[in-house]
Order: sequence, then C-alpha cells, then structure tokens
Amino acid sequence: MDKILFNNIEGIAVGHAESEEGITGCSVVLCHDGATGGVDVRGGAPGTREIALLDSTNLVDKVHAIFLSGGSAFGLDVGTGIMKYLEERNIGFDVKVTRVPIVCGAVLFDLNIGNPKVRPNAEMGYNACLNSNNVMKLSGNVGAGKGATVGKILGTERSMKGGLGTYALQIGDLQVGAMVAVNCLGDVIDPNTGEVIAGVLNKEKNCILSTEEILVKNYDNNKNVFNGNTTIGIIATNGIFDKAQANKIASMAHNGYGRTMRPAHTMFDGDTIFTVATGKVKADINVVGMLSAHVMERAIIEAIKGAEAISNYKCYRDIIE
Repeated sequence: MDKILFNNIEGIAVGHAESEEGITGCSVVLCHDGATGGVDVRGGAPGTREIALLDSTNLVDKVHAIFLSGGSAFGLDVGTGIMKYLEERNIGFDVKVTRVPIVCGAVLFDLNIGNPKVRPNAEMGYNACLNSNNVMKLSGNVGAGKGATVGKILGTERSMKGGLGTYALQIGDLQVGAMVAVNCLGDVIDPNTGEVIAGVLNKEKNCILSTEEILVKNYDNNKNVFNGNTTIGIIATNGIFDKAQANKIASMAHNGYGRTMRPAHTMFDGDTIFTVATGKVKADINVVGMLSAHVMERAIIEAIKGAEAISNYKCYRDIIE
C-alpha cells in the first residue's frame, strides 16, 4: 500500500475556506462528474443537509459535492454557495429546465471559539470551491477544522485544539482516503501506540485526564452539560459502488472513530461519515470498508497532530512533545 494525498483521489477536488475573526471554516469535496454517495450518522446530535436522498431506495444516484463545516446549523448555508458554483458550470441532476447540483453536508459546533456572529455562509462555500483549483493544506487548523476542539466534558476551558485531517492509500489502481474534522466530546487515542494524544485537561493544563472515567464517576448526572461536539468526515474512493454499498462503507468507516475516540457516538456528538465513490475501479466492498476504517483512523490522528494552539486552547505539541 502506498500513501497518497487525499486530493489526488481520481474524480474529486478539495477546497477550504476560513474566517480568522470567526475562527471557523468549511471544507468541500467536489465531484464534477458525479459520484455515488452514502452516509452513516451515529451521533445523537447531528446537523446535516440532504442525507435522505442517499438512502438506496430514493431516486437520485449521484452527488456532486459533500461539505464539512463549522458554524453549527448556521453552517449548512455553505451548501448554497457550493450549489451556485456548480450551477454556473452546468453541473447537477438534469431536470430539463436546469441542472440541480446535489450537495450534501454536515456541520460541527464551533460558535464558542471566535466571533459567534461570523459563521460559514454561502460566500465561504463558494470560495472553498474556487480554492479547489489550488494546492491546499490538508491538515490542522484549516477548513472545517479551523475552530475544532476536543475533550470538552469539563467545559471548553479544559479542552484542547482539534483540527482537520486527511489520509489516503493506493493499492494497485484502487484509491481510498478520508478527510475528517475532529471536534469530539471524548479523548483521542492513537491505536497504534495506545497513547492518548488529546482530550480533557487537568486544572493545570499540563496533563490529559480520562473522559470515560469522568463519565463513569458522574453516571447519575442526567443534565446536559456537554456543548459543542461532533466529528464529521468523508471517505472518498475511486471504486465502483452503488448507494447501498456506499452506505455500508460509511458504516464500516465508523470503526475508525471507535478505535480513536473514547467515547465516540455519544448523545452529545453528531458523528457522521459520508462516502463518495467516483466509479473508476472494480473493488471488493469488504476491502474498501476495511481500508476506510483504517484511513479514517489515521486521518483523525493527523488532525490532532497537525493542529496548532489558538487563544486558550493548547494543542498536541504543547502537551505531548
């Protein structure tokens, strides 16, 4: 297996846009020729756009873009700008009188990091598409990972900086990659080493505690005190799959969340993974599903290790290195 850049996967283009004032941003995967889409939502607090059409029983069988965005539900407006960009290029589902771009996406909560009135909007979505023509940074405080944080069970003042991560592999002609914005409630563990690389900090902010232990000690607390979570990601492959298979690949990719985030898929996370399959290479769904979990796992680690400290939020290098 050879490591490749995520944006080198056949049939996709990747773009980001951010706001320094809002400390927020968005990331988009464009599929100009259309791609089979799938999704699996495991978290209890998701914010999503157009995911019902990815059900294998529904009509539309191709998507033209998937986005990840900050801004909570406000960030769903990013999709409008992406649609404008694609319509201008006559890309979309043919309804005879025009072409309707099929744009799906998911959002995370980062309104408490920068100016909460400055959120990803249609203009930012459009600019992210324009930026797909350039070589972009693929990990750290970029795009949807701009305002991402992790380890928030004791409040944002004890959390750490998360970020955006990517990781992709090529085996023969087959390409499989992941892009993810890591903004989880829990701690992040590198499963290759067992090392806790990000999470809830002690009062001195020099050591990572255990979110799971804190949860267990407060088992009788039913009050919703956890705000601002959700990890959202995209699996991209050049494999040939239908919608049902794309949904299964997204489902299998969630194993990457389970291996790296403890806990994952809580009622306070909106954990969501999309699949885009550009249909170039015949491939076994079991192999692609397995690889999807692996590349998602490594993309999450890249997101944490590539993050940079901002404001009062320490990063991996501040605590571990």
